[in-house]
Amino acid sequence: MGRNAEVTAYEAEAIKPLVENSPILSWVYGVMSVQTFSMVLGVTEILFGILIAARPFSPKVSALGSFGVIIMFLVTLTFLLSTPGVWQPEYGFPSLSPMPGQFIAKDVLYLSAAVWTAGEALTASRLTNTNRIE
Repeated sequence: MGRNAEVTAYEAEAIKPLVENSPILSWVYGVMSVQTFSMVLGVTEILFGILIAARPFSPKVSALGSFGVIIMFLVTLTFLLSTPGVWQPEYGFPSLSPMPGQFIAKDVLYLSAAVWTAGEALTASRLTNTNRIE
């Protein structure tokens, strides 16, 4: 999920096995096409990015975007447990395969960044509210 917006056909197909094998998201392709879900995901990622970027104007809105991203990456990290081929067959856990294992693992960094931006935005929001009271 942490990639650029998945709106091209090849990107939509690339995430298909991740979504199909997910106990959390496997239902989506029964409701919408692979391409439509990819576009919804891409728009959602862009929306969360815009919310996070609103930090100078509204720390609370930025925190909301960060929490949305946190949820997205918690979901994508479950793909490490549900997607076949994540672990190197000859080595097993904890050796990740290049695709999809290492592709998914980078989301740990993105999750960490989202936790940091959420904390920073909430702190800024509290400081803003404290300064208004005084």
